[in-house]
Amino acid sequence: MTTQELLETLASHQDKSLVFEASGQRIAPGYHVTEVMNVTYESMDCGGQANFWRETVVQLMGPGPGDKPEFMTVQKFLSIYNRVAASVPVRGEAQIRFEYGDALRPAVHYHVAQMSLEGQHLLVRLVPPGVTCKARDRATGCCGPVGLEVTAPAATRCC
Repeated sequence: MTTQELLETLASHQDKSLVFEASGQRIAPGYHVTEVMNVTYESMDCGGQANFWRETVVQLMGPGPGDKPEFMTVQKFLSIYNRVAASVPVRGEAQIRFEYGDALRPAVHYHVAQMSLEGQHLLVRLVPPGVTCKARDRATGCCGPVGLEVTAPAATRCC
C-alpha cells in the first residue's frame, strides 16, 4: 500500500479510532506515533540488477504507565502526519510501513495487509515482511526459470 492510499482511506474515517494489529495481536490502546521517516533503498539483487525504492515508515510505540488506555483517533494520526509532512518531504508514492516492537517482540517494519471498519474502529492489520528474490520474481537472471542455473556459466550464477 502506498502512503497516499493510506492517507486517502484515513481521510474518509477521521471520526474513528485507529487500531493497529501486528501479526494477529492488537497494539495496546494508548500507543504513540513517535516518528515518521523517509527511507530510501538502493540495492543490487543477485541477478545484478540495481534497485531503488522509497518507503514511509511510521514508528509506533506502546503505551507508557501513565498513558490513558484509549486508541488514537484517525484525526489525531492525520494531524501528526500533516505536521511532519509540512517539514519533511514525505512522498505519496512511497510504500507505507509501520515499525513496531515491544518488550516481547523486536521492532519490525510491518506491511499493511488490510484496513477494515469494525464499529467505531478503523482496523489496520499489519503483517511482517518476507524475503524475496527479485531476480527470480522477474524470472530472469541467476534465479530464473528451472534449468537456467544449470546452463548459465558459473560466473553468472548466484543463488
